Amino acid sequence: MTNPPLTLYLAAPRGFCAGVDRAIKIVEMAITKWGAPVYVRHEIVHNKFVVDGLREKGAVFVEELSECPDDRPVIFSAHGVPKSVPNAAQARNMVYVDATCPLVSKVHIEAQRHADAGLQMIMIGHEGHPETVGTMGQLPEGEVLLVETPEDVAHVSVRDPSKLAYVTQTTLSIDDTAGIVAALQARFPAIVGPHKEDICYATTNRQEAVKAMAPKCDAMLVVGAPNSSNSKRLVEVGSRAGCAYAQLVQRATDIDWRALEGITSIGITAGASAPEVLINEVINAFKARYDVTEEMVETAVENVEFKVPRVLRETA
Repeated sequence: MTNPPLTLYLAAPRGFCAGVDRAIKIVEMAITKWGAPVYVRHEIVHNKFVVDGLREKGAVFVEELSECPDDRPVIFSAHGVPKSVPNAAQARNMVYVDATCPLVSKVHIEAQRHADAGLQMIMIGHEGHPETVGTMGQLPEGEVLLVETPEDVAHVSVRDPSKLAYVTQTTLSIDDTAGIVAALQARFPAIVGPHKEDICYATTNRQEAVKAMAPKCDAMLVVGAPNSSNSKRLVEVGSRAGCAYAQLVQRATDIDWRALEGITSIGITAGASAPEVLINEVINAFKARYDVTEEMVETAVENVEFKVPRVLRETA
């Protein structure tokens, strides 16, 4: 019996971004430099496969700095941390390496600059997400107000409507954020925005590739973790762009084959913290069941690279 034909559209760019690449490299280089164990505060990136792989090499993942011993190095995740965390590490004379993505650090610097200019901050983000917690923690309590939806804007209580600025979480949907920004500008005409869009290039590029791919597909799978903000946004973007069935899968074993019965085309992409090995696993699962014709949907070429911190580039 021959397998049914299937056109498999592969989004490009997809998967790892420069910030995730750098963060993983930081953990691996720290283990090489200082030996195991090296402690990591919060998942270095939101992907179980990646975290498990680093754990096998000697990384110990904890949620709080208080769980780390004083005499072992600690790494802060790519999502960024509140200022109180490095301050606490310094107070304990700990060796620490900050793996915060440089694009998240840019938002932190921006927030501080606006605060120094006497502006109260409004952050567009998801409550409880590590990146939002980290950015809000750059300034004293109450200096950053969080909004998640255009409706939130109507209820936010500010000190002085003429002295406001906003920043955004880097992994949001471009379209959703545009609606919230419009609501902020309508209610607070004097509000100051970022010099350049806070949403990172990788988030934007992956969403644009999905928008180009979605109308061609009967179904779409996003390889990514359920706690990955940018992966969940890709599913939403795919649905809105016209794909009737868009789902998040962590790996090939999560594919719901019954839901895909009768399809003739599928789009595959991956969040910024999903490794290529898991994407290939999903592609191979389709090749085992269908006569696959692959087509690339490329909307951008990425060649960004971020340096690891100097402490890891120096020999011990």
